[in-house]
Amino acid sequence: MTSSTHIQLASRPTGWPAPENFRTAVVELPALAEGEVRVANEFMSVDPYMRGRMNDVKSYVPPFQIGEVMNGGAVGRVVESRDDSLPVGTPVLHSQGWRDIAQGPAADFRAVTELEGLPLSVYLGTLGMTGLTAWVGLLEIASLKKGDTVFVSGAAGAVGTMVGQIARLKGAARVIGSAGSTEKVDLLTSKYGFDAAFNYKDGDIAGQLAAAAPDGIDVYFDNVGGEHLEAAIGAMNDAGRVALCGAISQYNTTEPTPGPRNMANLVTRGLRLEGFTVGNYWQHFGAFAEQTGAWVAAGDVVFDETVVDGLENAVDAFLDLLRGANTGKMVVRL
Repeated sequence: MTSSTHIQLASRPTGWPAPENFRTAVVELPALAEGEVRVANEFMSVDPYMRGRMNDVKSYVPPFQIGEVMNGGAVGRVVESRDDSLPVGTPVLHSQGWRDIAQGPAADFRAVTELEGLPLSVYLGTLGMTGLTAWVGLLEIASLKKGDTVFVSGAAGAVGTMVGQIARLKGAARVIGSAGSTEKVDLLTSKYGFDAAFNYKDGDIAGQLAAAAPDGIDVYFDNVGGEHLEAAIGAMNDAGRVALCGAISQYNTTEPTPGPRNMANLVTRGLRLEGFTVGNYWQHFGAFAEQTGAWVAAGDVVFDETVVDGLENAVDAFLDLLRGANTGKMVVRL
């Protein structure tokens, strides 16, 4: 029999997760049934949304169960197959992360094309769910128009860097980002094409945003929530649009967080705030993949990855992600 090492949820955290909320287990896998494949994972994803799944609350995706493996995006290669559609050696994308060996019906695994000079992990970020999230939020939810001024919070993360680049390529007049260090701020303007960026840890987010966007903003892509959202509402031009993607500043709080104090602007300026989860917009994946793949091939879209080696370090990678230690996509290389 073949064994698989799993990272399981050991207990539900209160506030910030800690290593003791996780445990490692070795699981014996049954022999493959007809129509199934076995995959050796090469990269797995850690994502902010996983923090919400550690809570036993109703949400858009079921919570992780105590004593069971934590799932998430992963890419790997078929090492055993009983389905002709996925022969041995095929690189595949799937949702059985947080383990070294995955297996199941072939329909649960999607074959991907290896791209010259790029790791398979690109399908977890730029050409995967991360990139699609940026695409949907900016174009479908916020209805970006040519000439818009766009503000992105958490702009040096995997989604944020993509939002800024798509906005620029789609004709935004000005793209502004916030990040949590001087190095990340510099990267936004030097590598990712942002017109301006600021360090939110310097304080006075509203004042820094006003200085970066003296004529106001038309679109806000929110990854952070809290003070960032209030500042963006204050800077919005008439008929501004907000895509609510995440609120990482609130994921580990133990007390209710106050909402923005300037919500009356939604009425007086005719603003629109809309939340979304990318799982409801997979119908746009074809258009996204075709356009973004061409941009990546042409060098018009670039990306960074923060790579952590070893499944045994996956928990540390996840905790570091929640602290903002990553630049671009955080992945674990198995």
